[in-house]
Amino acid sequence: MMNSVAALGALVLALALVAGVILAAVLLYRTHRDDAGPASAQETVISPEIRAELSQEPVEESMRRQLVEAELRSLRAQISPHFIYNSLNAIAATIPSDPMRARELVLDFADFTRYSLRAEGDFSTLEEELAAVERYVLLEKARFGDRIQVKLRIAPEVLGVQIPFLAVQPLVENAVRHGVDSETGTGTVWLRAADTATHAEISVEDDGPGAEPAAMEQVLRGRAGNAHIGVRNVDLRLRQAYGADAGLVVQTAPGAGMKVSMRVPKFQPGQSPAGAAADFPLEHTRGGS
Repeated sequence: MMNSVAALGALVLALALVAGVILAAVLLYRTHRDDAGPASAQETVISPEIRAELSQEPVEESMRRQLVEAELRSLRAQISPHFIYNSLNAIAATIPSDPMRARELVLDFADFTRYSLRAEGDFSTLEEELAAVERYVLLEKARFGDRIQVKLRIAPEVLGVQIPFLAVQPLVENAVRHGVDSETGTGTVWLRAADTATHAEISVEDDGPGAEPAAMEQVLRGRAGNAHIGVRNVDLRLRQAYGADAGLVVQTAPGAGMKVSMRVPKFQPGQSPAGAAADFPLEHTRGGS
């Protein structure tokens, strides 16, 4: 009897949390969409032609910054429609069989959207970004189960490195979206962060179908529409933050998966030196190959 009451209480709590998060998500999305103006996920923020022109040198710094800020607003807005719908569907499906698990997923969803839709700050620590990645992966695994595996190898020395906000999670999402084999419905993603003398070397790799190198070159040039738009946005913001040579490196071929890498300086003007964090939420997943 006590177990039934406890299960019913957990179910009611999970349902209440889902209802609350749905309302909050709708309000966040509508407010964010209204604030974003023309730079919303429902249309191309800046046409590839204009983006290409602004990416050329010489160009005024203010114009380049406006471009990057518009792309960042677009990147924030992208999570709203499909991710919210899919996540809430997965949570709802979990409620009848495991209401406590559904409650945990609701909290993960709330934390992820709070981080991704925050309105301030162009930089985060790698640790903060990895916490968002963890929540994103938990929500995706609620949908796909063991068909998706995400393995991490993280050097603790780089957890405090400042990186552009939403520089890692979109790459993981891109790997999950495009790296899952369409025939088998399975895929593995490797997220690595290594320490060098002056930089943190971060890479996201998948074992999916890969792509033509020329096609990914068009993505990085802004000439591929909305295909792999998260990759393009991260590349653009890395170049804006660290220079024209600091963009993403994409290694891929048909049937050979895809690896996307970046090098971020550990010590940056106006920022504290990076150091190891004592408590890292993904620590239990370190050591994946």
